[in-house]
Amino acid sequence: MELIAEQLRRWRADVVALSEFRATPPSERLKGLVAGYGLRFQASTADSGVPASNRLLVASRWPFRVIRLRDAPLEPGRWCLANVAAPRPFSLGVMHIPNRVSGRKDAYHAGVLNVARSWRRGPALFVGDTNSGRIGIDEEVPVFSKREDGWIAALEEAGWRDGFRLVHGDARTYTWYSPNGRNGFRLDQAFVHRSLMPHLVDTRYEWARPNQDDYRRDAISDHAAMIVELEV
Repeated sequence: MELIAEQLRRWRADVVALSEFRATPPSERLKGLVAGYGLRFQASTADSGVPASNRLLVASRWPFRVIRLRDAPLEPGRWCLANVAAPRPFSLGVMHIPNRVSGRKDAYHAGVLNVARSWRRGPALFVGDTNSGRIGIDEEVPVFSKREDGWIAALEEAGWRDGFRLVHGDARTYTWYSPNGRNGFRLDQAFVHRSLMPHLVDTRYEWARPNQDDYRRDAISDHAAMIVELEV
């Protein structure tokens, strides 16, 4: 946990969204560490009743207010929407979408689209591990179906663009590698609402490393961090 917190400090993050956060002592330790680095406004969906379940943490340098929408994804603890009182306020939706084998992925996709299509709350972005991607460009070997590809296309039609593609076009990069085949996939995205697009500076991925001499991409996490820069 100390290595994760130290990396966030080096990145000088103003708002952090973490998935696979749990109601366990190590996760509580991480909350305290990032608060000490200035991210003292926090909200977690972790549940002490199921402490080992993967949930979310949002930590911010600025105050924020959690919003609950009726049409949002119903998946327990894997969706959090907040209004962030940054110098240029925006809304942040954090998601961790289940795998296809869970049988719950389509329902989650539908919930995100419900929110996206009815959005009237101004500048916003939805970020997280979506376990989804575009066919042929976000995968080193075929894995994504027309459902995942179509979901991302539907978000774009609703006015939400993939921030990485918006800045970097068709560039290939991967945020997770399968432990067996070592094949890469871009599973993590930031979808930027049309009203926030003029203020998007960059969306990129970086692998956290404990020091400059350690070149293992999974030294701290098996996912690359997604860094979104906004003019605030």
